[in-house]
Amino acid sequence: MTGWVYKSTGSYYTVKTATGEVYDCRIKGKFRIKGIKSTNPIAVGDVVDFELDQSTDETMGQIHHIHDRKNYIIRKSVNLSKQVHIIASNIDVVFLLVTINNPTTTTSFIDRFLVTAEAYGIEAVLIFNKIDTYDEAALDEQLYLQYVYSQIGYTCLRVSALEHKGLEELKAMMQDKVCMFSGHSGVGKSTLVNALEPTLDLRTSAISDSHQQGQHTTTFAEMFDLSFGSKIIDTPGIRGFGVVDMEPQEVGDYFPEFFALKEDCKFNNCLHKEEPHCAVKKALDADKIAWSRYRSYIQILEGEEEHYRGDQYAEERRNLQ
Repeated sequence: MTGWVYKSTGSYYTVKTATGEVYDCRIKGKFRIKGIKSTNPIAVGDVVDFELDQSTDETMGQIHHIHDRKNYIIRKSVNLSKQVHIIASNIDVVFLLVTINNPTTTTSFIDRFLVTAEAYGIEAVLIFNKIDTYDEAALDEQLYLQYVYSQIGYTCLRVSALEHKGLEELKAMMQDKVCMFSGHSGVGKSTLVNALEPTLDLRTSAISDSHQQGQHTTTFAEMFDLSFGSKIIDTPGIRGFGVVDMEPQEVGDYFPEFFALKEDCKFNNCLHKEEPHCAVKKALDADKIAWSRYRSYIQILEGEEEHYRGDQYAEERRNLQ
């Protein structure tokens, strides 16, 4: 039998067939896929072959084959540097939920996520959520970020799940696609899914006042069928996003605005750091590239942990005004 993995708990997998039958399945023995050493060999979105084990009173499936993945999105643990985790696979578009505050989504986090999506060939859209809660300063920051990323070429959408703003545009983007929602805990992923499909009634939680962080109400990644012809993968909140090892020469290729200038650099292997006649550094000095993006690039290139906070781009906003 063949089906799609709809939920992964680490110990068992919920698999749904094309005819709508749902089975709990396990992996028999060790399972390795093309040398990918991850904490989860099978991810939500995978297409798998399984057979039913009816030797016990419970009908449990045994997964024995995974079909080739179209793509997947993967992150490195920020605490366990040698461990990687496949968040989901076979995705048509990933929506990264961004909030200016309550909690703060840093530009470093956004850029690391976008770099990974670029590297694995997944279309990424930025959703600026909770716009109904922003004061003038937060709105200024949100509009600046929207300007930066839309100039690069990323689709940006302003949404309020509570006031149902931007939902019809979002549904149109999701139509007939396998979509994934991701972001920090507390950015409103489950609330947004509930607004799109109220019958799901996913559990949500308030933001911690003391730390401005959300609670992990989504414990495991899970895929849902939506009534308007989409599948949505809801994922647990991600506190930090470690980029899986990349060669230094390829990091810049996953920053689209850097890649567009690459051929104008004097050296083919230019790392856009100290090299002379670098088109990227020239564009940076002319304020044609956001300094926040360049800082993220250098952090990834040098293997630093993310630490660039949103209030550090206030000067850039002033320079544009």
